[in-house]
Amino acid sequence: MMKNNKKYKVYQKRIAYTICLVLLVVSFMSCSHGKGLWAKYERPDSLLHATATSSALRDAAAIEGNDSAGFGDVEWQEVFTDPQLRALIEKGLEQNVDIFAASANVQKMEAALKAARLAFLPQVTFSPSGTLAKILTGDKRGDWNKSYALPVSASWTIDLFGSILAAKRGAEVQLAMMKDYKHVTRSKVICGIANCYYTLLMLDRQLEILTDMEMLTAETYRMMKLQKELRNTKETAVVSAEASNLSVKAQIVDMKRQIKEVENTLSTLVGMHAQSISRGKLSDQNLPEGFSAGIALNVLSARPDVHAAEMELANCFYDVKKAQSAFYPSLKITGTGSFTNSMGNTVANPGFFIANFVAGLTQPIFMNGRLTAQLKVAKLSYEVAEKEWQQSILEAGAEVSDCLVEYNTSKEKGELDRQQVEALRKSVDYTIMLYKMGSSSYLEVISAQSSLLNAEISQVTDDFNKMQAVVNLYSALGGGKE
Repeated sequence: MMKNNKKYKVYQKRIAYTICLVLLVVSFMSCSHGKGLWAKYERPDSLLHATATSSALRDAAAIEGNDSAGFGDVEWQEVFTDPQLRALIEKGLEQNVDIFAASANVQKMEAALKAARLAFLPQVTFSPSGTLAKILTGDKRGDWNKSYALPVSASWTIDLFGSILAAKRGAEVQLAMMKDYKHVTRSKVICGIANCYYTLLMLDRQLEILTDMEMLTAETYRMMKLQKELRNTKETAVVSAEASNLSVKAQIVDMKRQIKEVENTLSTLVGMHAQSISRGKLSDQNLPEGFSAGIALNVLSARPDVHAAEMELANCFYDVKKAQSAFYPSLKITGTGSFTNSMGNTVANPGFFIANFVAGLTQPIFMNGRLTAQLKVAKLSYEVAEKEWQQSILEAGAEVSDCLVEYNTSKEKGELDRQQVEALRKSVDYTIMLYKMGSSSYLEVISAQSSLLNAEISQVTDDFNKMQAVVNLYSALGGGKE
């Protein structure tokens, strides 16, 4: 009984010493460098003053209407109303490999964050063991000595200088970064499917124009041959008309090839085997119109890829904190409790309970320059990440500006194309009529038809460019909410 009391007092003293040591180090920490090492990431003020609302965005010609900034938060179903396009996007979100990989990366970072949070808790292990021994001396046979031990060990690293906290915060921003990348991937898939779909509609419309023009050039060719038979025109007119008709036929063949290639690209993007795509018509599409210029910095900063760049900056900030904390002491407390019948070289039954507590303080003194190098690398990585984040905001602003300019330019040019097409259609009709009357040459007829074809193709291209600018602007402003 006396022995047990003495052991209990020894354990009490050890625990008291450990507590005093912890309090001493924590006090030292709070009085010196604790605040800096435990600091939380804050957005650099220098960037906020250096990059105000982009003048390029303010100067982009845009009509009054929808708020461009709010357009990036609209659900994709409200932007893309074509039911066949919606079905393709939904299938792409379910089957696209890139989205699956991005989701897996988010889940991996969630597991890493959970592990980082549990690092604050002690580690506990249980390692039971047993021994069976027998001593043989000459012809005598001794008894078997049976010993066992049921130890439970615990170790706890005290986060004196914020190393574990910095690792946990770093895991948090990395998780946010992976979520941003997933959103970026999702937005790219949605807008990529939409652009391919609208490209198909554009090619379909151009194919219709070429088909109509092929019929017109064929009729011109037929008319030239008839005029030659009546000796009212030369052979060169017939040959030129035939060449014009063959040229349009060749363009039709090339257009069909382009349509098949875009269908294959869209099938791959959706996650299907190459196949024909069911689709509507270009004239039936109804996309949002009218966007105001002037995008605030906070809107660009919230864009997923820009926010991911800032999260990388925050991660580098916490890497610096971890590198700084490595210069300071680390405190580790270990404790072991064991139920055993082995007391040194003596085996006793029944068993005894043995407890042991140890506190160790480790202060780096000379580490071959490794800690200094790690800190320098961490600081340089932070500086690079800050520059990359600033560049991402500038690029985002330029991208939005390009989309606004493309939208308004295509809209204005498309209206001029429509007027030109109307005029050229009249020109073709008048030229053919004059040719039949003998007041115009065959070259004027072929030239008028060629001009009309180019103008109609240009009109469709400009309409498509305007639609593509809307899709790209949607993506540039964030690509909607997930």
